[in-house]
Amino acid sequence: MACPVSLKQTIVALCLSAAGSACAATPFVARDHVDDGVFTTGIEGPATGADGALYVVNLGKDGTIGRVDNSGKAETFLTLPEGSIGNGIRFGADGSMFIADYPRHNILKVDPVTRVVSVFAHLPGAHQPNDIALAPNGTLYASDPDWAKPDNGQLWRIDRDGSVHLLESGMGTTNGIEVSPDGRHLYVNESVQRNVWAYDLDAEGTLSNKRLLIRFDDHGMDGMRSDADGNLYIARYDAGVVAVVSPQGELLREVPLKGRKPTNVAFGGADGRQVFVTLQDRGAVETFQADRPGREYGLQHASHR
Repeated sequence: MACPVSLKQTIVALCLSAAGSACAATPFVARDHVDDGVFTTGIEGPATGADGALYVVNLGKDGTIGRVDNSGKAETFLTLPEGSIGNGIRFGADGSMFIADYPRHNILKVDPVTRVVSVFAHLPGAHQPNDIALAPNGTLYASDPDWAKPDNGQLWRIDRDGSVHLLESGMGTTNGIEVSPDGRHLYVNESVQRNVWAYDLDAEGTLSNKRLLIRFDDHGMDGMRSDADGNLYIARYDAGVVAVVSPQGELLREVPLKGRKPTNVAFGGADGRQVFVTLQDRGAVETFQADRPGREYGLQHASHR
């Protein structure tokens, strides 16, 4: 027996609705989150806080920190002290925001309640602390490239008491940096040389067994983050993609972007699977869904464990 027209229409509507939802949730398809020109060409960061919002440096002018809500609306969260400009951002277990201040060679700390900015650590002899990674035990690691001398990059550890340790010098243009979910490995990439290095990491933060994880034949690299399985999401500067690399160094996929110059990535969203990408050439933020949550995406997931 033929279905009544009204029933057919209902079925079609339900199918279209389901298809639309599936499309909206299709993994690894980038879309705009923040429009062109909202941030400066110094757009970087990014990180999600306990409130689920995205925090990105240089909203409208350098030296600011922007807060982006779930709808993509950006507003100024704070302005850094005169002469300071942020790059990488991470959030500590107590909600404190840590910012790499590259002109003043500092790691800044922002109180989550008062928004007061203080110097958590100073890196003497640094070129420009660039990206930072937060280990599960609260230790910070910072990349320190020398853009004038491609083989003069450095790598730093910042302990929980703010003491600093130069771990390695004479590297390439150290840039993206990340710690594995179990805290046992550190990853550092070199933009100009296009290498990603892996280290073993012990409980005291000592590095050993340096090895090449992967090398790319073209374009550059910038910031990177790990998902909960230890896969690295690497911003491939001037290639217009985010590369996903396994802990064994296998290139799993490349996620095409609208912009060509991604500077960094961060995980967020209610389930941690939403990836945010900052784009230098657009001054914008793009986003896509991953198939796994990030190893860290603010603190909103911690309260549900």
